[in-house]
Amino acid sequence: MSIRQLPEDLINRIAAGEVVERPASVVKELVENSIDAGARRIVVTTANGGMDLVRIADDGHGMDRDDLILSVERHATSKLSADDLDDIRTLGFRGEALASIGSVARLSVASRPAEAESGLVLVVDNGRRSGPMPQAMNRGTVIEVRDLFAQVPARRKFLKGVRAESSAITDTVKRLAMANPQVHFVLEGADRSASNWPAISGEGALEARLGQVMGADFVENAVPLALARHGVVVAGLAGLPTYTRANSLSQFYFVNGRSVRDKVLVGAVRAAFADYTFRDRFPVVALYLAIDPGEVDVNVHPAKAELRFRDQGAVRGAVIKAIGMALAAAGFKASSSVADDILGAFAAPEMERAAPTSMPMPASAAHYGWRNERAPLHLDTRPGQLSGFTEPSGRVESVDIALDAVDYPLGTARAQMFDNYIIAQNDTGLLLVDQHAAHERLVYERFKAQMAEGIVPSQAQLIPVIVELPEEDCARLEEAAPELEKFGLYLDRFGPRAIAVRETPALLGNTDISGLVRDLADGLAEWDSAAALTGRMEAIIARMACHGSVRSGRRLRVDEMNALLRDMEAVPHSGQCIHGRPTYVELKKGDIERLFGRSR
Repeated sequence: MSIRQLPEDLINRIAAGEVVERPASVVKELVENSIDAGARRIVVTTANGGMDLVRIADDGHGMDRDDLILSVERHATSKLSADDLDDIRTLGFRGEALASIGSVARLSVASRPAEAESGLVLVVDNGRRSGPMPQAMNRGTVIEVRDLFAQVPARRKFLKGVRAESSAITDTVKRLAMANPQVHFVLEGADRSASNWPAISGEGALEARLGQVMGADFVENAVPLALARHGVVVAGLAGLPTYTRANSLSQFYFVNGRSVRDKVLVGAVRAAFADYTFRDRFPVVALYLAIDPGEVDVNVHPAKAELRFRDQGAVRGAVIKAIGMALAAAGFKASSSVADDILGAFAAPEMERAAPTSMPMPASAAHYGWRNERAPLHLDTRPGQLSGFTEPSGRVESVDIALDAVDYPLGTARAQMFDNYIIAQNDTGLLLVDQHAAHERLVYERFKAQMAEGIVPSQAQLIPVIVELPEEDCARLEEAAPELEKFGLYLDRFGPRAIAVRETPALLGNTDISGLVRDLADGLAEWDSAAALTGRMEAIIARMACHGSVRSGRRLRVDEMNALLRDMEAVPHSGQCIHGRPTYVELKKGDIERLFGRSR
């Protein structure tokens, strides 16, 4: 078959396939044009998921007759002041959006600049152009796209249902609104509930816009990012490690005002939170990067959704550093959503049978409607005493509650419950602390600090501890022994099926050495080789910290409990354990009053 030149309408349809994937793509292209035109109010109207109608109205600069005619031509743009694709300072740059849309839909573009007495409208119906003609309108531009892909059934059939397409448009407008707090966005239509995000300016505008779009709950449970490093400026908000989601849909990335998907940024966020979240949980972030346009190529994707950084290492390092500093500054703070979950778990006990109203209620707790048959609860009511609730499932340690200072952030210890949970009181409410999870984080952070200094103190065993293991586990540990010495663990092969442990990290104290060695052997089997240890430093430290922490079931003295609380206040990231779970929950006085119906 000989080579031939394709007709213009087919060329436009091929270009449309690159730029216009679905109605949301149309919205993105047109709203970006409105923002570049200086619009301060943008109204997006849709019908049938955008398949029947997408209408964008703005109050931007508008276009005169010559610009209006050129706007629907291919490779025509106002976004490049010079022919330099390495210096893109606008959101749009390809110059194909309107031409591509007009080749697969009924497109009308009406516009009026501020100095004109009236506007003009130009229509492109699946590639056939008419106009421009006069039209009365306010300053700005109104673009309507009707019957998208109606004459391209092969493309139309690949669109999803109305709900899915509407949701994609909502997500697109959300991202544009998050990137441009100075613009008033309205999203409406017969196929959706209306959304209205008024413009915000001045200090705190970005945080306020994120609160509008993502919700006040996110802002309350996030830390601010602020770092300038190696020519990269990082801003935005990062959710606390205990404020996570089951997927990555709540992660938003913006580079020079453009919403993007980029594996470098995704990987950097994953690395920054690696110490603090479950492997199957995803942090919530709104990450904004400002970088010299010459250091980033935004022209690598037809829909401008991806980009390429010239120095990926600098960008990755800046993001990890910014998030690390922010989380460290948050200290022991845990998300308030944990307390909300606790409150939701409480329920008033139901009465098994109604008591006669003329008779006084018996003193025994067994008559107060408990659903299961428990032993009566006996509470020591002497002044200044919280005595043990004696019941089969646990106990509460008695602690003197004289009115001492409670102005510490994590309060003063009042009791220990079930030999694992510390009950503390501060000046605003009550806290429940998981002693094992909290101490596990403290040991982990101390281990990391010692590793950073290059010295992990060890303590010798009076008699080497012999741990019997399968021969293959012994071989793995023997191979890894030189690397494990960096962590303060010294061991040797002791016959074909045993390991002799001579020294252990001093931080672990009197730990279960046998359990620790078996746990490390399991890890080596999972990681395949001793060579993988270098990249598994955090995992090894985490295993050691778990064995070196205060165990569940250990009774603590009051001074030990308070010492743990003070250490938590002093050590960053102590609000969550090394597995991503919260180490404490806080119930404000108002929350407790709500449980008893006392709040108004």
